[in-house]
Amino acid sequence: MRFGSRHSTRTACIVAAAMLLAGCGKRPRGPIGRVTVPPGAPFRVAADSLASEGFIRWPRLFRAYAKLRGRDRDIQAGTYALQYGMGYDELLHALQQGVGLERRVTIPEGYALRDIVPVLASALGVPEESVRVAVRDSAMRSELHVPTETLEGYLFPDTYIFAYGTPARQAVREMVDRFEQIWQPAWDAQLQKLSMSRNEIITLASIIEKEARLPEERPVISAVYHNRLHKHMLLQADPTVQYALGEHHDRVLYKDLEIDSPYNTYRHAGLPPGPIASPGRASIEAALFPAHVPYLFFVAHPDGHHEFRTTFKAHKEARRELRQERLRRARD
Repeated sequence: MRFGSRHSTRTACIVAAAMLLAGCGKRPRGPIGRVTVPPGAPFRVAADSLASEGFIRWPRLFRAYAKLRGRDRDIQAGTYALQYGMGYDELLHALQQGVGLERRVTIPEGYALRDIVPVLASALGVPEESVRVAVRDSAMRSELHVPTETLEGYLFPDTYIFAYGTPARQAVREMVDRFEQIWQPAWDAQLQKLSMSRNEIITLASIIEKEARLPEERPVISAVYHNRLHKHMLLQADPTVQYALGEHHDRVLYKDLEIDSPYNTYRHAGLPPGPIASPGRASIEAALFPAHVPYLFFVAHPDGHHEFRTTFKAHKEARRELRQERLRRARD
């Protein structure tokens, strides 16, 4: 009986202290820190993790306060990016609602904005429309000297970690900053040598990214397009037609080549107005430093490799051989 009384008194003191600490008002905010709550971990483990990382001083008091408020259940596992100085109620809200949970999102090389927008929106937990607005940000486009209406091509393909709920503009800013980090100052001299703008190079790199399947072929594909540009030939790049169509087609048909779009390089000379996807570093370097070869044509084989030719006659023969190969495979 006496033991129970002491136990009740001790519990009451803990609860009172927890209530006092929770109601002391906002503490000075500090930097962002990280804490991990393992999957299936009880609230006690979450409290101990917060204490070990310095977010709270007394895990037992924190647990008592959470239990008193009925908020010591249904916490979400994961790694949180939280600000030091957050109060008990803010921390509990974060643990239960997943506020500050970090999401890992990978943008593959060759993704266009129509691919990136839903992936990024899902990772951030924001509407897709907010991402679409962010990729049209006029200030960022001005910084990059982008002449088109979006940041297509400038959201660098990489793996990013964002806290759940991160504003779309902040995430897009980070992806654009990654692009600027990748761009080497020495490449500006190569732009002058090629008499091309950075937007033109990124546009060409995005086409190379969509065409190339084998890494070693990137500089050769680049050379084909550079050679065609120098000779004022139509680029006739199928990926630009795919982009103009607005959706992926397994094969570009003759009727598709008639689409009225500045991105249709079968009808419009030179490069399209802007990139058609986000190129990786290897494709950017290929666009800047093409191979020294005379090729003007190439044809893709089903296994991904290309046959390169210098004359249209040889190119037609390569296409004929490819059709025969496909017929043989179909018969087999």
